[in-house]
Amino acid sequence: MDAGLGDFGTVTSELATKARLLASQAAAGPGGAMDLPPGLGLTDCPPELGAVTLARELGVLATAALRLAVERAYTGGRSWEEIGGQLGISPQAAFQRFGRAPTPAAQTAPPAITDAGDRAITVLTNWLEERYDQVAATFDETMAQAFPVDGLALARNQVIATAGPYQRLGDPEPVVRQAGDYTVADVPLVFGSGQMKGRVSFDRSGRVAGLYVLPPATP
Repeated sequence: MDAGLGDFGTVTSELATKARLLASQAAAGPGGAMDLPPGLGLTDCPPELGAVTLARELGVLATAALRLAVERAYTGGRSWEEIGGQLGISPQAAFQRFGRAPTPAAQTAPPAITDAGDRAITVLTNWLEERYDQVAATFDETMAQAFPVDGLALARNQVIATAGPYQRLGDPEPVVRQAGDYTVADVPLVFGSGQMKGRVSFDRSGRVAGLYVLPPATP
């Protein structure tokens, strides 16, 4: 199942429905049958495995709901400092995670920055190998304000604390797409905990407008 960043009400409604189904399965106990509505693809699935599937999908939906909630807060005038405070993270970390992540629906045009994959590799490796001045030199105005050199170091340290030490670039090659006004490159990365995905967004002038490290399954 793919949960995009569509309508907030749709995502939260689906989240609530599947949470109720999972709660019913938990109450039924091991081996208990789930009362499943049609269309979920779980009709012939053993109850225990159906619960695993529902729990996984709840995680995806919760992630989408959180991103939509942050987007609503930001477009409603709340600052990254306020949003980060609610999330228990710094303003820089909140911006890094939610600031300009493009949505799959916006992917309609060929990439405007044709060498975005190579540029993204350079930006990510410079950042993760602590060459912060070289990274900062590629930023647009908004990123430069959100991530001074000490902010880049803090954001890197937060990634390492979660994912483990950075080891190397992963496989396969970067995936590049156009998302509205931004060219987005996803680069496989290998950390101590396993594979992650580095995402770099470029504006039409080639400046870095977003820098993220995400779970590999993130849309």
